[in-house]
Amino acid sequence: MSQQPPVRSTASPPPRPDASMSLLTYVMDHSLDDGYAEASARREAEGSAGLPRTLRAKLGLAAGLVLAALVVTLGAAQAQISAPVLAKERQELIDRIDKETSAADALEKDVDGLSDDVASRRRQALQKQGGDEAGLVTLLSGSTEVRGPGVKLVVDDAKDASQGGGGPRDSAGFSDTGRVRDRDMQRVVNGLWESGAEAVSINGQRLTALSAIRAAGDAILVDNKPLVPPYTVLAVGDGKDLSTRFQDSADGQYLHVLQENYGIRTGISVEAEVRLPAAPSLTVRTAEPKAEGADQGAADSGKGAS
Repeated sequence: MSQQPPVRSTASPPPRPDASMSLLTYVMDHSLDDGYAEASARREAEGSAGLPRTLRAKLGLAAGLVLAALVVTLGAAQAQISAPVLAKERQELIDRIDKETSAADALEKDVDGLSDDVASRRRQALQKQGGDEAGLVTLLSGSTEVRGPGVKLVVDDAKDASQGGGGPRDSAGFSDTGRVRDRDMQRVVNGLWESGAEAVSINGQRLTALSAIRAAGDAILVDNKPLVPPYTVLAVGDGKDLSTRFQDSADGQYLHVLQENYGIRTGISVEAEVRLPAAPSLTVRTAEPKAEGADQGAADSGKGAS
């Protein structure tokens, strides 16, 4: 029986000192992550096989600019095509407006001519029916222009007048807004009539026995025509006497109170000659005496009813 050689035991290598720090050792041995390495390699491969990234960006920008230029060109071409049509429609509209404006002007001239003819016929009727007092009738009715000595009275709002012609009044009935109101002008005109004025006008508007002075918001209307301050009142009469009598009257004192307490600006002067136009429109009316039989019949019917 053969003898086996003795087995020699090999001693195991001693353990590494950093064996307990395997995670740290792995990080130090693999400083570049495999994922980053793969991504870097892929980019290098793509760069060698395709176009550079900057070149692709430039090509994309160029394509976008070409597309934008194409859109602008198409829009300009469309506008150029439709421009003649729009210009034609605009010109047709202008021609139509001019035509209708000319027609309206012609109609307005016809109306003015007819109004003048009616006013002339009314004046003739007044002179014919007036008899010996035709001149007085035409003067009182305002159908003719008047000139002669008189007074000029100017009434204006206060310098710091507030808006709102329909504003409140104080207990005495005066306006506390500093603005001249229709009621103020009514008192001025009535005061001139009572003081002896033969004819009166406000801002060129001739007043008659049928004239009305009213208000529409902040505006004062004379026969439905608006007036703008300052209000210039012309009155024909004995200038000096008319001025004195008006300023001494209750209406003249009323105007003085407006001036002193509310800042209404007024001024009156005696004029050697003032000129008043004829009234723009007249209403001719006739009166007939009532029959005595009709009066007696009305009286009898009244007795029967009682």
